[in-house]
Amino acid sequence: MDRKCQPKKGGSKKGGVAVGRRTCQSLSPRSDSPPATTERKSEVRLSVLGGFELVVDGEVVNIPGGSERVLAFVALCCRAAVPRALVAGALWPEAPERCACTNLRSALSRLRSLGRVALDVGPDEVRLAQEVHVDLRYARDFAHRVLDLSAPSLAKELGPGTAAVEKLSADVLPGWYDDWALLAAEDWRQLRMHALDALADDFLSAERFAEAVAAAQAAVRSDPLRESSQACLIRAHLAEGNLCEARHDFTRYEQRLREEAGLRPTPRLCQLVAGLLPSSDRDRCFR
Repeated sequence: MDRKCQPKKGGSKKGGVAVGRRTCQSLSPRSDSPPATTERKSEVRLSVLGGFELVVDGEVVNIPGGSERVLAFVALCCRAAVPRALVAGALWPEAPERCACTNLRSALSRLRSLGRVALDVGPDEVRLAQEVHVDLRYARDFAHRVLDLSAPSLAKELGPGTAAVEKLSADVLPGWYDDWALLAAEDWRQLRMHALDALADDFLSAERFAEAVAAAQAAVRSDPLRESSQACLIRAHLAEGNLCEARHDFTRYEQRLREEAGLRPTPRLCQLVAGLLPSSDRDRCFR
């Protein structure tokens, strides 16, 4: 639990956020920084997709909750050096500034020896160590490759199976409700949803129907009311000749959209299955 503290009155704003008569600078720069070492670099992997996990040289490292949040926040900053005052303010937004900075120093000092190799801690800034591999970074790079219209289709170079789909199927830090975590999760969700739609179309163009269905289904699971993903799934079923599957998915989507949002599918989606629907359903679709 983070230590409670009260701010001193009469603070000044000099060299950072006002925190009584101190800032978020380290009181002793060496006190919360990893010790210098000449040993070999450790292999460090930090996961934020599907949940938080820190692995150092193949060993899962359990660290206190406050320290875990510091690592996660810095990992989401894409290797940029983050001012200590910014980290403290984001992680403890309701705390007085002095207390938030004290909490940050405490969280950094509680990192166990294996966890400390993941961060480069300075008197004014914190950043992820260069040797740390973050799964979200690679997943983002892959998503941007999928969405790059100037590049050739990835479907031809991807191996069989759904490994590519799995890279785009996990959420960022599910179950975390800090504002910064929710914003990062939504940014990633939007990117991966577009990438899944594009990947489904790529697989469909390459006549890899099973993978096309898997990619579209992953997008639909993430957002059942997203029409572009439903359209990808229906097109994949139609291309494979599974007319009943296409009609079933459309009917289920149409019903859910009506019940949960009070909306109807667009004419463009209805057109995909117009020949598969009874006349009464078809008339309702285009009404």
